[in-house]
Amino acid sequence: MSVPKPLLAALQGQSIQPAPLWLMRQAGRYLPEYRQLRERAGGFLELCLTPELAAEATLQPIRRFGFDGAILFSDILIIAKALGRAVTFREGDGPSLPALTDVGGLAAQPDTSVMAPVYAAVREVKASLPTATTLLGFAGGPWTVAAYAIDGSGRTQFTKACGMARENPAMLDAIIARLSDATAAHLIAQLDAGADVVQIFDSWAGLLPPEQFRRFVMAPTQRIVAAIHARHPQAAVIGFPRNAGALYAAYFAETGVTALCIDQAVPLTQAHDLQKHGPVQGNLDPAVLVAGGAALDRAVGDILAALGQRPFVFNLGHGILPETPLAHVERLVRLVRGGP
Repeated sequence: MSVPKPLLAALQGQSIQPAPLWLMRQAGRYLPEYRQLRERAGGFLELCLTPELAAEATLQPIRRFGFDGAILFSDILIIAKALGRAVTFREGDGPSLPALTDVGGLAAQPDTSVMAPVYAAVREVKASLPTATTLLGFAGGPWTVAAYAIDGSGRTQFTKACGMARENPAMLDAIIARLSDATAAHLIAQLDAGADVVQIFDSWAGLLPPEQFRRFVMAPTQRIVAAIHARHPQAAVIGFPRNAGALYAAYFAETGVTALCIDQAVPLTQAHDLQKHGPVQGNLDPAVLVAGGAALDRAVGDILAALGQRPFVFNLGHGILPETPLAHVERLVRLVRGGP
């Protein structure tokens, strides 16, 4: 029996075979058409904030590979920009912004003129997607966005942000509260514009010890999910507290997320246990996709054997790497869908 949107059905708790598939950062530099589009845009932020270009970037991997999910092309620091931080991206050097020292450096409300192009892109993608393809919106987790804002870039080990967590947690609470409200509004607006699902990327959650993880990752996520479900009670929310390790289970059980995305360091026995809380998404090592060959075949087979009989979405444990060969992605799609 065919399922109208296999990925959405899996996130709603159905066991779907073959497992639905999408890849984090699937719209990116490994695609020649994306590299051409970025050159045409003139810059990364220009690409993110020009609706027709962001929509094109979102659709490119769907046309090429037929993934079950299309994730909006945007960036987690759009929220920081909307809250008044000057965000820039330099080729090969990542994001840069003035270091944030206190909550007064964040506007009380997001600038709607910054956010409007994102929602226009959602609407444009929605109008162009195949009917069976699930559209995912996303945002960065408040801790992760705070880490970039406090340290001023991603080139550090986020020593300033981790220092604030230890030495001035009340200030970090205030910063994260403001980011949490903006994040919830941003995700709700994406759902309003037509996204089927949203994902919260807390990429630097693994930097925090357990008590701080609960305070600065879990509590804000719970707040965001509650706000989303107050507006969209049935919306699926995927949480990705990367490198959470033993804390994944508590995060999944207590934050209210619908599904849990896991990184490649999670043993498949642990991943299987996590499925008792709900759908799991992951967790192929992006380096294995680069390697291809027998290593890729074995890894895909092992993941599907361990997780594929319960609600599950096949994905990577982190974003696809720029050097990934297109042929290996094509091979992955065939393997997951049961082809030779």
